[in-house]
Amino acid sequence: MAFRASHFAAFGLPLIGMLALGALASDQFEGLREFTFDAYQRLRPRQWSPDSPVRIVDIDEESIAKFGQWPWPRSRLADIVKIATADGAATIGFDMVFSEPDRLSPDAFMRDLKPDTRASAQRELPGVGDYDSDFAQAISHSTVVLGAIFTNTGAPPALTVKPGFAFAGDDPAPFLPTFRSGAAPLPKLAEPAAGVGALNWLPGRDQVVREAPLLVRMGDKIVPSLAAEALRTAQGASTIVVRSSNASGQTSFGAQTGVNAVKIGDYVLATGPHAERRIYYSKSERGRFLPAWKLLDGQIPREEIDGRILLVGASAAGVLDQRATPLDPLVPGVEVHAQLIEHALAGGDLVRPDWAPSAELLVALAFALAASLAAAVLSPFAGALVAIAAVLSVCGVGWRAFSGYGVLIDPLYPTATIVVSYLAGVIDLFRIERSQKAQVKSAFGRFVSPAVVERLAASPDRLTLGGEARVITLMFSDLRDFTRLSEGMNANEIIAFMNDYLTPMSDLVLASGGTIDKYIGDAIMAFWNAPLDDPDHARSACRTALAMREALVAFNASRGALGGDEARSRPAVRFGIGLNTGLCSVGNLGSVRRFDYSAIGDPVNIASRLESLTKFYRFDIMATEETQKAAKDFAWLEFDQVRVKGRENATRLYGLIGDAAMAASPEFAALRMRHDDMLAAYASRRFFEASAQAGELAGAYPKVASYYRRYAVLCEEADLTPPREWSAIRTMLEK
Repeated sequence: MAFRASHFAAFGLPLIGMLALGALASDQFEGLREFTFDAYQRLRPRQWSPDSPVRIVDIDEESIAKFGQWPWPRSRLADIVKIATADGAATIGFDMVFSEPDRLSPDAFMRDLKPDTRASAQRELPGVGDYDSDFAQAISHSTVVLGAIFTNTGAPPALTVKPGFAFAGDDPAPFLPTFRSGAAPLPKLAEPAAGVGALNWLPGRDQVVREAPLLVRMGDKIVPSLAAEALRTAQGASTIVVRSSNASGQTSFGAQTGVNAVKIGDYVLATGPHAERRIYYSKSERGRFLPAWKLLDGQIPREEIDGRILLVGASAAGVLDQRATPLDPLVPGVEVHAQLIEHALAGGDLVRPDWAPSAELLVALAFALAASLAAAVLSPFAGALVAIAAVLSVCGVGWRAFSGYGVLIDPLYPTATIVVSYLAGVIDLFRIERSQKAQVKSAFGRFVSPAVVERLAASPDRLTLGGEARVITLMFSDLRDFTRLSEGMNANEIIAFMNDYLTPMSDLVLASGGTIDKYIGDAIMAFWNAPLDDPDHARSACRTALAMREALVAFNASRGALGGDEARSRPAVRFGIGLNTGLCSVGNLGSVRRFDYSAIGDPVNIASRLESLTKFYRFDIMATEETQKAAKDFAWLEFDQVRVKGRENATRLYGLIGDAAMAASPEFAALRMRHDDMLAAYASRRFFEASAQAGELAGAYPKVASYYRRYAVLCEEADLTPPREWSAIRTMLEK
């Protein structure tokens, strides 16, 4: 189907709407984007290795059952630090905040006693110390990172930031998550610690943790996260380098777009504009966890600790530190920190670059246009294949970007744009097709059978202005002596008479697959083999002509025009039919505003002349040699050779006597033999003999009697013609 400019509004407006939505309301697609990116990770999660340099010291259900409810005294946490340090841990990070003194410490217990009881207890328990002091002492001999949590309610905490910062490019502070208050470790614990890291998350709207900030801002201070500090202290680095927009090597064209990357020791971690790091998760593996009770009982092999980063956290249900990730509905919060560090140490990034939204818009535009154009110009099946190929290409590019390069490209928005535009185009084409089918039915419903109309409606492009060369069989049918027939009728009676006559005749044409070209007064012009193919078009036309002959008999009988006095007041209706087969130009002829499906060409003129010659030869159905040859099995008699008015070449005329059954009958064989003898006598200028034979045939065959009587007259006229002026080819001087 040809592409039309009117299609643009149909698929262009939805496309523009989708592009505007993608450009101006991108956040509306966030849920779909994150669903896709989560699906990527579920399909291809990061592989965890037992050699991973990160382990979690897990305060699990068994540990609580063995050592008592949480929180534990900090002296026990000090024991964890001592054992881990002795076994060679590179760094020990605590996913918990020690912002208040330990209530389980003996000195806190002593403070709650009455003065006289306190003095007695101190005498009985000399040297009882402070668990916070024990914990601080253990921290001072180890590499420990403590946690801090920041909020926007309450007073700002006293906080010491351990690392130094170096900045490349724009100031990152305006882009970082900012907090006004929070809870930080006790100064007594924070001072000997190697680092203090933020425990804050950046969960999505669905509370799934996909990203974690490497840096946050607390007041005017930049604070690294627990994972960032654990990674820094494990390497012994003192400085964190923050690279932002307009740094050397960054092309931001002057725009301040935020943080690009954070360098911690030897590791450069790509980030989003707010210094957030998207985590490439692996499935939760038990090998990542070291139960705290086993560590305290000395049941953890040294090789599980030596040189590794240990994160201390709790998975016990009562601690309520559970998080959702793209791979797991619930994992201990400490595992998120661990996976962030693992991903950083494993190398590779998982980023959504700032150019991704623009690229998605361009891809959506290009592929949506391609799919819509395919829907307009290709077949429905081919157009659907193009649309499916466009969707698969977009999805393939998105998957390849993730799996091969760690780049997150959203395929769902371009896919939605392609589908919306394609469906809009298909719906519009369906509307146009229905309109064209209605046009076909309007143009052909009165001239071809309903079955043909339905077949044409499947190919409405045939209604375009223009034509094609086709071999067709034409029919011209006209009433004889219409003036005499209509004598005495008023206008309404004439119309009723014509409707009564033309309706059954037209029905026979349509039933045989013919096309009615036009009505010319009481005349019918019809043809076969157009607009739809009819390989047997000549025989179809002949069968229709014979059926019309029988229908005329029935029509006359219905009018009471056969015998009696009524017959004299209502003369019998007679017609003449001319048939011809030849190459014509068939199509929609006229102007772009008004046209008719018609046929033009010399064969049309010959068929019209033949219909007129039926009056001359006094026979109702006559055809040319071309039609006779195409329907040889019918009962034909050669009538004459004529040169019709306006043509130099002779035309051989045949009379259609009957169908194939008649042609095979002995009676017709006898008639044809005698008929051929008559023609041979005429061609040999034995006119008297030919005339006598014609008279005998007229008496023997009443159905052809009028022709034979006319032929006898023609023989007598030929006998009076001088030999030098006579020709076997009769020249007609009138149409």
